[in-house]
Amino acid sequence: MLLLQNISIQFGGEYLFKNVTLQIGAHDRIGLVGANGTGKTTLLKILVGLTQTDSGSVQKANYVSVGYLPQEAVTSSNKTLYEETKTAFEDINTIDRQLDEINSQIQNFVSSTNSNQDYSELIELQGELQLKLESLDAYRMQSQVEKVLMGLGFSEEDFNRQTDEFSGGWQMRIALAKLLLSNPSLLLLDEPTNHLDLDSLRWLEAYLKSYNGSIVIVSHDRAFLDNMTNKTLALANSKLAIYSGNYTFYETESENRRELLVNAAKNQKQQLKQTQQFIDRFRYKATKARQVQSRIKLLEKVDLIEVEGVGKEISFSFPQPKQSGAVVLEIKDLTKQYRTQHGNLTVLDHLNLTIERGDKFALVGVNGAGKSTLSRIISNSELPTSGEVKFGYNVTTAYFAQTQVDELESDMEVLQVVESVAEGETRTQIRTLLGCFLFEGDDVFKKVRVLSGGEKSRLALAKMLLQPANFLVMDEPTNHLDMRSKKVLQEALINFEGTYLIVSHDRHFLDPVVNKVIEVRNKSIKIYLGNISDYIAAKEKETQSFKQNVELSAKTNNTEISEKERKRLEAEERQRLYKITKPLKEKLAAVEKEIKKKEKLKIEYQAAMAEPDFYSDTHKVKSTNSEYKKITGELDELYKKWTEYSEKLEHIINSNSANK
Repeated sequence: MLLLQNISIQFGGEYLFKNVTLQIGAHDRIGLVGANGTGKTTLLKILVGLTQTDSGSVQKANYVSVGYLPQEAVTSSNKTLYEETKTAFEDINTIDRQLDEINSQIQNFVSSTNSNQDYSELIELQGELQLKLESLDAYRMQSQVEKVLMGLGFSEEDFNRQTDEFSGGWQMRIALAKLLLSNPSLLLLDEPTNHLDLDSLRWLEAYLKSYNGSIVIVSHDRAFLDNMTNKTLALANSKLAIYSGNYTFYETESENRRELLVNAAKNQKQQLKQTQQFIDRFRYKATKARQVQSRIKLLEKVDLIEVEGVGKEISFSFPQPKQSGAVVLEIKDLTKQYRTQHGNLTVLDHLNLTIERGDKFALVGVNGAGKSTLSRIISNSELPTSGEVKFGYNVTTAYFAQTQVDELESDMEVLQVVESVAEGETRTQIRTLLGCFLFEGDDVFKKVRVLSGGEKSRLALAKMLLQPANFLVMDEPTNHLDMRSKKVLQEALINFEGTYLIVSHDRHFLDPVVNKVIEVRNKSIKIYLGNISDYIAAKEKETQSFKQNVELSAKTNNTEISEKERKRLEAEERQRLYKITKPLKEKLAAVEKEIKKKEKLKIEYQAAMAEPDFYSDTHKVKSTNSEYKKITGELDELYKKWTEYSEKLEHIINSNSANK
């Protein structure tokens, strides 16, 4: 489907890729991994055609379309969310515009200067375009847009909002929705999960698993890579290694390969040493001259085995704080409201929560549910509207959020920022910690003002982690960390003796470090015991239990309830079904009425066109043909609507019958 052959590209005189070859086939599920700076994003841009290589070729079949989601996706426009998302259907929108123009010309076709041939061509073209729309499944466009938008966390109320009203994270979701709906042959996703909550992330996984094209994913979300990929491409040292498995397979197999490579390199080194010793020993002996020259030529032709260097094992431990009391935090009857132009908006309503020493909480919920608001209140960074927030004895809090990058002093160097808060840490230990958060070499002497958003976020996290505290509150701490950095932070949290609460959707990161989950939903909270996997299992069990209860209630027999109660339940079910089906039945009746009216007109036109003297009046022929074609087209649309409403109604009735 797509082939990169011996591509090379240099930046600043150094190779980013050198003679890299890659073939992507239909239905491939590929994870692209590598340390920061190895060229993952550059490779995606080469695949989509945004970056040119210095040498080599990129071969793509004519039928292959490539869609790309960059990390920073800006989609703000002067359209509503629905209209902007609908632009993904470029072919359908183009045909719609062409049809509008043709229909306008047909309706205005009264000028005697136009020939019958012109009119016939327009009618023929109209029919061709309508057939194209049918082949593109245009009549399902609205339902597809709604399905994807709601799967990514948008509500129906959002559909008519202007796109510039949405924040950066939601803008990324808009871009992702458009990309999924455009349905390219090859989907390139650069950190697609960064701004998704757990519900949207699980929906995206389900959607991509049934995606018909090929997918290449760059992500630091290990669980997402493991669930979505069956092949891994690893970038390192300007080369690309291919592994036939997901990230976990790659991690194990890469270590096995490295061990084999190390042994091969040792054997090669020993052989070269022996060869060199032979050359040195017999270089000046005439009887050995031919053998010496042979070995010299052999040495010149040898390709040395290179073993990728392994970074130093980095470990980090939180500064040991004083122990807190048994109760770290107690929240009673907490409500949080914000003033808006439409009145007070209640985000959290009458919450009660107790956090005890040793609790390791994950805070989850859909975006906009109030996770960050609750984390700010818990960290004492924001006050509630009402209710009581009481900290326990000897509690010291450290708080991290993406907004804390604004508190960094722009004129300070990276090293100075962490030195200003470190207690008892040597300069060497601080440099090691900064290396863990991807500040290596001269990076530590950069001024804060020249750092990227991701670099500032990592620096703010490193600064927070060096402050002694027995209660940590972290809002999305892993967003800008690579696999190695996340592992270091994960191990430090496992060994931390205090209490913490983490807002995150990174399941692999959270699973070993949390023992309780707080779910924020519908302005309230619910606590689940266990880690994220336990929480997901509990949610699935709740969903299944709810379905079973509904079925049980519908199937309850006379031995369990009275005849009167049974009739009441049946009446309630009929009323519920009536409310659901009434709008569809009304639409169906209206369409049927319109069809009857149009069919009557169509028959009248057919009768007129069958009259012997009909074609004697050219003007009448044009006018009648125009109206006849118009009514035929309108009937086609009405028949499609009738089919759509009938199928929906049948589906609802069948689903209701199946649940009885």
